[in-house]
Amino acid sequence: MNWAQSIDPLNNLALSALVAALPVVLIFWLLIRKVKGYIAGLLTMSLAILLTFVVYGMPLKLALLSALHGALYGLFPICWVIIGAVFLFNVTVRSGQFEIIKTFMASITPDRRLQALLIAFSFGAFLEGAAGFGAPVAISAAMLVGLGFNPLYAAGICLIANTAPVAFGSVGTPIIIASRISDIPEMAISQMVGRTLPILSLMVPCYLVVLMAGFKKSMEVLPAIIVSGVSFAFFQWLSSNYMGPMLPDVLAGLASILCMMVLLKYWKPKSIWRFTEEPAQTIDTGVVYSNAQILRAWSPFIIMTAFIIAWGFQPVKDALNAIGILKFDIPGLNNSIIKSDGSPLVIKPFEFNYLSAPGTALLIATLISIPLVGMSYSEGVRTYWSTLKQLKFPIITIVSVVGFAFVANNSGMSITMAVALAGTGVLFPFFSPILGWLGVFLTGSDTSSNALFCKLQATSAETLGVDPVVTVSANASGGVTGKMISPQSIAIGAAAVGLVGKESDLFRFTLKHSFVMLIAICLITCAQAYVVTWIIPEYERVASIDMKNALLTLLCAGLR
Repeated sequence: MNWAQSIDPLNNLALSALVAALPVVLIFWLLIRKVKGYIAGLLTMSLAILLTFVVYGMPLKLALLSALHGALYGLFPICWVIIGAVFLFNVTVRSGQFEIIKTFMASITPDRRLQALLIAFSFGAFLEGAAGFGAPVAISAAMLVGLGFNPLYAAGICLIANTAPVAFGSVGTPIIIASRISDIPEMAISQMVGRTLPILSLMVPCYLVVLMAGFKKSMEVLPAIIVSGVSFAFFQWLSSNYMGPMLPDVLAGLASILCMMVLLKYWKPKSIWRFTEEPAQTIDTGVVYSNAQILRAWSPFIIMTAFIIAWGFQPVKDALNAIGILKFDIPGLNNSIIKSDGSPLVIKPFEFNYLSAPGTALLIATLISIPLVGMSYSEGVRTYWSTLKQLKFPIITIVSVVGFAFVANNSGMSITMAVALAGTGVLFPFFSPILGWLGVFLTGSDTSSNALFCKLQATSAETLGVDPVVTVSANASGGVTGKMISPQSIAIGAAAVGLVGKESDLFRFTLKHSFVMLIAICLITCAQAYVVTWIIPEYERVASIDMKNALLTLLCAGLR
């Protein structure tokens, strides 16, 4: 069965784009109307399948196979990572070690504003750089709730804090993919993103504290806000511009944590701020734990960090994949879809890399940690089973949303919306980040968004006479603002703090903040394209380098 995509099935691009956007509008409306996340996801996927069949003419078999492919990807590696992250956290809670962590954090600062900066912003960014795939929100939000945070605020501020590091997440994977798709060197994209996101990184700590406590109370911790934001932004800029895309989040997150801890050793806010509705403080501040006890309590997270960093290196991935990986095509899907340019749509085989997946690193780290925290493996098995039951509805949400994303991509619906935005002429640099935002909202991943739209971003920019590195980087930078409202992220955040079934509350909490940050990135991108063009790094397109190498090879062969 061969079927050709149609980018404009209604012979009116604007109308076709409106129809393609209907599933996006539906899931927005359902979540705003407080419909449970898994129901919203299933309804959205169903509407997408219906539209691809009725309007786009996609055979029902191909639409269902596309949804199946996306559902498998949602289960693995995405849900696999989330299960591992929540399992590790639950082990620390059930073993009693999290009580020690809470006391330790309270000894650094009992102030909720400062705890949010340390855990949601700095520690979350570090986890994003090392793992990604939802682990930062799952772990940091659960930690904040364990410390006594209001669950909605814990998940909400972790989602908002997770914007600044997303483009460099998973050891720079989104930038690496953007480079491969656009033929622009990794270093150039890393530099350009590293000259955009540090501006956001400076804003986010203040934004978080004002959101929690209001402007007046945030000024009481202004030194901490400055130290947290400036240290993170500086090291994010430094590493992305001079070291590449792999380590900005890891280094910036660590630097921000260390700088905050040094500051809090010599400076304290005049008053301790807590949520007005939170329960009475239950931590016994009179209890003093030894360094060995504190180290034991933190050992699951230390081991997790070491494993995640190791799993992020390509030689480790290659070695693990050499031992165990399964690859298979979805029968009847590959080479069955013809793109609008006449070439077949290449659909990569589903990879069940059960050893090299980040979720496996989390599972192994937890299994090693179980005896270290004084828990038996039989109790560990019971904890794992309860974790699966805890996450059953978020798993349905994620599977259905990723299934919808694959249907939208394979049918051409995503490209319809993208081409409509690309037709905005000189205003395209302003709309360029919106493409990235849309891609992350649809797929839940900055990497997937870059794979989907970066070629279109580069081609459209060249047509307008704008440097393509600006719009390609804007896809990654704009995408980070869509992460906080992606249904996948919402499901992860809700599951981590016990708000399953209340995803709509979390969605409405983060929605306006997503738009505020997106508009900021749009304005910055416009300025980079037309006003402060000196900020664009000098680089040479990968394609042109390859052509020169090919010409030199031919010349040398001729001389011989």
